This record gives sequence, structure tokens and C-alpha cells, in this order.
Amino acid sequence: MIKLKEYMNSIFPELILKPSLYYQWDTRIHFELARGLYQFKGVSDELNKDYFNRVYDQTMALFNEIFSYNDELFLVTNVYKHKGLVKRNKRKIKVYHHYINNKNIRFQLKQETLPYMFDDDDAEEYYTARFSLKCRKRDIRYPMLIKAICNQDFPRLRPRFNNRGISNYPDVFFINITKNIIFYIYDDRGCEVIASDIEAIRPIYEKYNDWVDEYCREDIERIFK
Repeated sequence: MIKLKEYMNSIFPELILKPSLYYQWDTRIHFELARGLYQFKGVSDELNKDYFNRVYDQTMALFNEIFSYNDELFLVTNVYKHKGLVKRNKRKIKVYHHYINNKNIRFQLKQETLPYMFDDDDAEEYYTARFSLKCRKRDIRYPMLIKAICNQDFPRLRPRFNNRGISNYPDVFFINITKNIIFYIYDDRGCEVIASDIEAIRPIYEKYNDWVDEYCREDIERIFK
């Protein structure tokens, strides 16, 4: 069975699984979600349901475009923890408990400890716990998991990850090892798609061109010419 590290070194050499995949890889798309809408209604603190429904619809459409029912994938989660809080806080994110519907698959979950991924002043006080699971699309409760990722900055919304005892929200990467595509939703504002072969994501670029981040559009159009 292929391991995550072996796969990444072979297909995405030198890529680091952390936020801003877009700036690490040449074959890439950056999508903006719910363009023209805002998280809140007017100047109130009332959440805009139309905004979040648009975010959910767009991320689900992209996910279903990238992942077919039987595609093999790695579901990878980076959890960023403070070294001093590890023993005091035993609560877990439970990404794999809540969002994997195949109990037998869960036993194959791998964990490794890596350095902290960010250049913060106190970076030495933190570390990265990385979890990875080789599975198929059908093994994941992906509609709920995708919503949890999009809801992370809004405590009133459910589903949502528990983030007690961690320095940042977990980062979740969907790696399609059948098509060699990585899909990363960083929060409700946007997501990134990278691939080993530009032709693997050209149909996505063409079909969802209206969602391309305008800030990156010139760069992305150059890539796909």
C-alpha cells in the first residue's frame, strides 16, 4: 500500500502540505467563493444564510467534479498544537471519527509529528500533528466535512471542528491519488486546486471559470493558455 510521503515525493515533489498550495505549484487554480455576497446581513451580526448556502454549493460542486465515487484518496489533516497544552487538553478534533463512515477504514489512520508550519515568533512552542487516511470518496461524509471546514470561523454554525488546545483551525487536504489532484478549502472565502497534469484540471477551469479569483485571474489564464 502506497504511503502518503512516498506518494507526495513521487507526484508532488518538494510541495509542503500547508496553506497556500497555490503559490507552491505551477499547475493551479484559486477559486473565490460566494463572490458578491457577504457573511453578515448589512451592518448587523446576523449571519447571511444565502452567503453560506452559496459557499456550500460551490465547494460541493468542485469536490464532486474532482472526486468520482471510486477514486482513491488521502484525507490529510494538519492540527497545530501548543506543546505545553498537550497533556492538559485531551479533546480531539475527531475529523476521522465524525466524518468517516467506514469504521474498518478508521483503523488505518496514520499519525506523524512534524515541525510547526508557520513563521510565527513563537513557532518553537508549537508543532504539527498530521493525520492521514487512505480511503475512497464513498468512505467520507464529505458534505458534512466540507461544511465544517467552511464554518470554522463562525461558532454559531454547525457542523464545526473543536479547536480547543490548538493554535489554528485544522487544515484538511483532499488528495485524489487516482487523478493526482489536491483540493484544499482554506475557509469560507476560497479554495485551491493543484494537479500534476494541467489537463486533469482544465475541465474544472473551463466549467467554473466564473469562480476564478479575480486577483489571480491573469496568472491562471496564462497557465491554461
